[in-house]
Amino acid sequence: MRWAGQAVAINGKPVDDGALPGLQRIGFVRRVRAPEFDGITFHEVLCKSALNKVPNAALLPFRYTVNGYRGCSHGCRYCFARPTHEYLDFNCGSDFDSEVVVKTNVVEVLRRELHRASWRRETVALGTNTDPYQRAEGRYVLMPGIIGALAGSGTPMSILTKGTLLRRDLPLLAQASEQVPVALAVSLAVCDPELQRDVEPGTPAPAARLALVTAIREAGLDCHVMVAPVLPHLTDSVEHLDLLLGHIGAAGASGVTVFGLHLRGSTRGWFLSWLGRSHPELVGTYRELYRRGAYLPPSYRETLRQRVAPLIAKYRLAGDRHEAVPATESVVTQPRGQLTLF
Repeated sequence: MRWAGQAVAINGKPVDDGALPGLQRIGFVRRVRAPEFDGITFHEVLCKSALNKVPNAALLPFRYTVNGYRGCSHGCRYCFARPTHEYLDFNCGSDFDSEVVVKTNVVEVLRRELHRASWRRETVALGTNTDPYQRAEGRYVLMPGIIGALAGSGTPMSILTKGTLLRRDLPLLAQASEQVPVALAVSLAVCDPELQRDVEPGTPAPAARLALVTAIREAGLDCHVMVAPVLPHLTDSVEHLDLLLGHIGAAGASGVTVFGLHLRGSTRGWFLSWLGRSHPELVGTYRELYRRGAYLPPSYRETLRQRVAPLIAKYRLAGDRHEAVPATESVVTQPRGQLTLF
């Protein structure tokens, strides 16, 4: 989430291969394009640190994160992490979807940091900025090493993903859960396949993610589902939520967290541009909903709560509200740090 101070040198000299100035600041090594990843450019960097400490002001249910990638081929129109690409002199739109930064030495650096005497083995969250199981993981295979390093050092972990590639690591995660607490969550907020392909064009289909939930449960692990973000007037109807939560319950999820769309920074403009192309009749409605800022008004949040609460009870998805649920920084929190579920 914070990449300042990541710049490195090889043999005492900064590495430069025609990279943008922003990439040079974080230890750029080389640019890679592969036929099997058409339209995506990988920018390999060497990082100086792997553990990111989250500021206390963030009020999140974790203090440390690890992000092996920056940028994400999922292409979700609403992704809150889009503005972070601007630090690298990329744009928050198409560049975020196609210019993926890879910390190729993240496992080695993480192992070193976890073995410091000062490390207190606090929970580390994965998937808080960009998805650790996006397509790039199929090429770079960073997660097995990250999981192994955390478990081997006695460090609890949480993972949030839309990526069905997590299936590959289920045996490793099951083994890790015998050593440390492991919390897994799948993100799924759209059950209409046509809308899902439009608003999350690079993500696995809803059916594939539901199958992932089932696979996680069959591996003996709990699986929370983040029904987020709910899109006003697109995925917030009782009918859509009932269908979605019914599928999630049938897949075996151990609980759900539901909250509405946040539009912060340049993500706002990128999302509204998509909305204008795909659902122009809703642009005025969204501008009114978000006229006071990035968050939905309290009246809308209360309406969503009233719609969702009986459905969570109907499908027995309340789960344990005190469990360590993986979450993105988009989760709204109460002053005492408790998750706001709606």
